[in-house]
Amino acid sequence: MRMGEFSRRTGVSQRLLRYYEEQGLLRPARRPSGYREFAEEDVATVRGIRILLGAGLNTATIAELLPCMVDDGKVLAPGCPGMLPDLKRERDRIDGAVAGLLAARSTLDAVIAATVPDGAGDPDACYAAGSA
Repeated sequence: MRMGEFSRRTGVSQRLLRYYEEQGLLRPARRPSGYREFAEEDVATVRGIRILLGAGLNTATIAELLPCMVDDGKVLAPGCPGMLPDLKRERDRIDGAVAGLLAARSTLDAVIAATVPDGAGDPDACYAAGSA
């Protein structure tokens, strides 16, 4: 199928499909005219890409892992236990990012809690620093 139909079938924009191709995630055949020709199994490949992107993996990691994934139409799963260290490493990276965001939110909460209530301070003081 050609790009327009493939985009409709997958729900992914043509621009994003070209990006997936640039990243080596998709390898459509080319017609003599140069047009891309996608196969039915490419629909499942895009589904796998979207799942792994949703799991927080970057395209370089997906390019390494996707060929070893098994998609039964319901679940995307590692094709062999040797992939588990990579997947656990990615999960640990995400855990670290979540911890960093939670710490940032906690700091922001403390700043908000320490803010002087309305009417308690000089209303022009907030603008004095920015106008200098």
